[in-house]
Amino acid sequence: MYSYAKTLCALRRFTAANRREPVVNSGMLNPDSDSPLTRIEELTANTPEHTLAQARELLLEYGRFVAAQPGAARFSFAALQKEAERLPLSFHEQGGGCFIAWAHRQPAGFVAWRALPAQSSLAPDAWELKRLWVSPDGRGLGLGRALTQAVLHRAVAAGRKAVYLDTAPASMAAAHRIYLDLGFAPCAAYNENPVEGLAYLVKYL
Repeated sequence: MYSYAKTLCALRRFTAANRREPVVNSGMLNPDSDSPLTRIEELTANTPEHTLAQARELLLEYGRFVAAQPGAARFSFAALQKEAERLPLSFHEQGGGCFIAWAHRQPAGFVAWRALPAQSSLAPDAWELKRLWVSPDGRGLGLGRALTQAVLHRAVAAGRKAVYLDTAPASMAAAHRIYLDLGFAPCAAYNENPVEGLAYLVKYL
């Protein structure tokens, strides 16, 4: 079990310099506010099958949302289905992992990360944040921000130098704003994501 309170406490020291005013209606929580109604859990080889099934459904819900957006005609939902079927191994094999978030004891959010291969255009020892999603019923409780911070905290603990991500500001405006709020900054494209209208961001740790 991953401690949400521990994550928030450890993150304060390196997010304080980047913290701004909370984003209104972002569906994400001020990192100084802890809620007994939410928690974050890392998926491992010992995670019960029913929890893995709930995480898979959240990931597929994310995929259905992306596939429905303009500019996502080349997005491969079939590839994401294969990724979901093998959780958490699909990310463990890439040097990463994933978290599921709970709200009111119900599955409500998901995020994953993976190691990026060494490239001259990237910071060394970098991770990529992937698949951030909060279900409609889980929004307004701070889960998007908390999941992002959980990955950042894990990256710091692992000695990573940077975390990269791509996002679609037009369809995921709240997530894009919170990334900026947490200190992510625009960077050059580092992959060949077929979805159109993406913004590429990086946070150096």
